[in-house]
Amino acid sequence: MTKQSVAPVLVHPLMDGMRLVKIHGQSAGKARSLEDLKKFLDQAGLRDVDVDNPAIVEWHGGGSGVWNVP
Repeated sequence: MTKQSVAPVLVHPLMDGMRLVKIHGQSAGKARSLEDLKKFLDQAGLRDVDVDNPAIVEWHGGGSGVWNVP
């Protein structure tokens, strides 16, 4: 049985160092930084989100402080 996420925002690492952002199961785009993530959230109507709250944002491959973009 696979684990289902309850967080509306998922952030996954990509091979190129960027992060794939999914909001409510839909791809929002690739983020290079926390600022990019916040733009995607704003566009989805999610303002003033605590990106370190695991009930809202589920981070894979490191948290909000990990950005390995070359």
